[in-house]
Amino acid sequence: MEERISGHTGLLALIGSPVGHSGSPAMYNYSFARLGLDYAYVAFDIKEDQVKDALDAMKLFKMRGCNVTMPDKTEAAKYMDELSPAAQIIGAVNTIVNDDGKLTGYITDGEGFVNNLKDHGIDIRGKKITVAGGGGAATAIQVQCALDGAREITIFNIKDAFFERTLSTAEKIRAAVPGIIVNVYDIADTARMTEEIASSDIFANATIVGMKPMDDQSVVKDPAAFRPGLVVCDAVYNPEETRLLREAKEAGCVCIGGKGMLLWQGVAAFKLYTGMDMPVDEVKEKFFS
Repeated sequence: MEERISGHTGLLALIGSPVGHSGSPAMYNYSFARLGLDYAYVAFDIKEDQVKDALDAMKLFKMRGCNVTMPDKTEAAKYMDELSPAAQIIGAVNTIVNDDGKLTGYITDGEGFVNNLKDHGIDIRGKKITVAGGGGAATAIQVQCALDGAREITIFNIKDAFFERTLSTAEKIRAAVPGIIVNVYDIADTARMTEEIASSDIFANATIVGMKPMDDQSVVKDPAAFRPGLVVCDAVYNPEETRLLREAKEAGCVCIGGKGMLLWQGVAAFKLYTGMDMPVDEVKEKFFS
């Protein structure tokens, strides 16, 4: 790394909290070095109430951009000069590109989720998916799955400040994709969640449950919801095998961890930052095998 850093090196970063577990710096810095790009990528622990100051600093330091993770995605969207169509619908960003002080926000989480499924031979078209969560990543998954042909989406979220936004998202999805079935329920309704998962092809956790320090917990309270052949995905990637995936695996489910989603959303963000393709096969072998 020290051989690459110069007075001209451009800076990119991940902001969110917590970020100490993130694999993004290693993935991006390897790709920059591999392609001979003069950038360096770091991670900053930024709470929601610090987002505006962080974005002001990004412009001050003339950073090329940053990735945004939980819980900052919705807050960051408020300070963009421009939003991509998907980010506008979702109201959250996970990728920010800085063009001479003009900040454009994108959301690549949904694309990362769907492409991770494809990488495991699973097509979302015609499927019913149940998603736990109503934050930026969860909403991105819901919107992208709808746009890519899912027939039914069931959403479970805590009845908190996000719940009304989740209901609004469901309305936007129905308007954008006529004929799709979208239902929203309280995540505390364990019986309903068990019932919905039982009739789903795919279940996805897009909450922070399972991530440290909640790595001893699962968003699915009743493992009886699992069955052989059900595809269970977790957006959490550290730990690599969450309690959710461990219990799903024991029930014979097809389990997909969050590392692949991180990879594929990163592939899309890398292109936005650099205009170049990330060396996906090499990155996958080095960091995701």
